[in-house]
Amino acid sequence: MLIGAFLNAILYGVVVVQSFIYYQTYKKDAPWIRYFVLYLFIVETMNTGFDVAMMYEPLITNYETSRTTNVAPTLLIADPIVIVAISTPVQLFTAWRIKILSESYLPSSIICFFAMTAFVGGVASTVQVALHPVFSGFLGFQWSITTWLVSSAVCDVAIAISLALSLYNSRTGNSVTDDVINRIIRLVVQTGAITAISAIADVALFLALPRTSLNFIWDLPLSKLYTNSLLSTLNARAGWNNLMGPENEHNVLFGPQKQTSLMRPSMQPDHFNNRGMPTIPYEPPTTKNGHDLEHGISVTKVVERSITWF
Repeated sequence: MLIGAFLNAILYGVVVVQSFIYYQTYKKDAPWIRYFVLYLFIVETMNTGFDVAMMYEPLITNYETSRTTNVAPTLLIADPIVIVAISTPVQLFTAWRIKILSESYLPSSIICFFAMTAFVGGVASTVQVALHPVFSGFLGFQWSITTWLVSSAVCDVAIAISLALSLYNSRTGNSVTDDVINRIIRLVVQTGAITAISAIADVALFLALPRTSLNFIWDLPLSKLYTNSLLSTLNARAGWNNLMGPENEHNVLFGPQKQTSLMRPSMQPDHFNNRGMPTIPYEPPTTKNGHDLEHGISVTKVVERSITWF
């Protein structure tokens, strides 16, 4: 349990740094997304405070007493519900982006189902810990803990697979755009694998070694993994946008595709109408093969598909 609390504290420091970078870099994001990040930061701060208090009870208040090894710390009650209060919104947020990107309700519906199932399991676990705080009684409600962690792991795997497939299908054939998509796919798979493995390890240790607290090595830092996975994805947008060029400055993660035309470099800003669409006052006559009859040059229209992430 102490190791888990230590990892939790380290990951909280990462959350603080990532949150600072986000608010300094992406000031033009939609207000509700910025409030969502603020919500995650506040809940993570509360979770860290609960874990510190939870460690204080057996190590200081009840040190060298039988209660330390027999009765769960009082604030362990808050652990499951606080974790799902973070993981479930992150999973639902990602499900929403998958719906927009894939234009299909099926993958997002599956993700939402397992996310809500995990939430119910987490709430049930909190209630059960409150009713049965003795460690030996935890096996009596292993169904709720198993439902919570297994559903969360399945949801993370479904997110990683759905996003990877949706992004792969968004490949355009343009080397720059496809390179960015490949980077996003790698990040999605890595972050999804980390959270899924942590949830599976948590429930596996709980079931295999019920009379130990080894599962808390994975349990206590679990919420920080979800928050950091989302923040790392949000903060990685700057690097992706730099690769795609300044014209994609406002591109962000997991959005629909749009089509844009590559304009000639000589086009001036005043060559736009009141709707912001480019206008060309004159084009020389061309043949069916696209040859300029006046100047003897070829005219080729190039259309590039780019990714609008948010």
